[in-house]
Amino acid sequence: MSWLERTELLVQKEGLKKLKTANVLIVGLGGVGSYAAEFIARAGVQKMTIVDGDVFDATNKNRQLPALDSTIGKSKVKVLAARLKDINSEIELTVLEEFLSPERAFEIVTNDFDYVLDCIDSITPKVNLIVAARRKKVKIISSMGAGGKLDVSKIKIKDISKTKNCSMARVLRKRLKERKVDKGVRAVYSEEMQIAKSVKITDGTNYKKSFYGTISYMPAAFGLQAAAYVINEIIKDKK
Repeated sequence: MSWLERTELLVQKEGLKKLKTANVLIVGLGGVGSYAAEFIARAGVQKMTIVDGDVFDATNKNRQLPALDSTIGKSKVKVLAARLKDINSEIELTVLEEFLSPERAFEIVTNDFDYVLDCIDSITPKVNLIVAARRKKVKIISSMGAGGKLDVSKIKIKDISKTKNCSMARVLRKRLKERKVDKGVRAVYSEEMQIAKSVKITDGTNYKKSFYGTISYMPAAFGLQAAAYVINEIIKDKK
């Protein structure tokens, strides 16, 4: 009995074949990306590239799927790679342990990918990844800010030009417009107003100047929405 028997019942042989032959790039394996990667692997996608240069620390345990006492200090991308291979031993994984520089964004994004999931939580690398995908005409869905929010019912998927009540999306729209990209990017975002008192300013390491407090389920819900969108698009569109 195939472990994908129930998936096949739902999406039929043709849908499962599309998933198995799809190639997906996921950049950023934190609270959003770790869940998105697992959902996509469990759907039967056989070819994935995962990218992250970070290691787990104790503060990740409240929201990141593979963050455990036993994984603190370990590479996020390597821990998740082992987990995905434990789900599907036949998965073809390309594992890139790095933070995405502007140059690398344009190198990594190629027309080999059916979809790119941007799960980065810093603005500059997000801009570079989105611009690279748009320039190369590769489909992309980008996760906006899951921090500072509590109400999952307010999560939406729309073109980035239609997003609202999200400080990350607002900054990103401005930065993308400067690069002549103002639409054509699907965004996962929440229309809930961010809880202003939950913000913390940082030293700017790895392009990150501040972050909001987070709750266990909200980044996972963003990852779920992004993965579900991509999976359905693959079933629907891939020839």
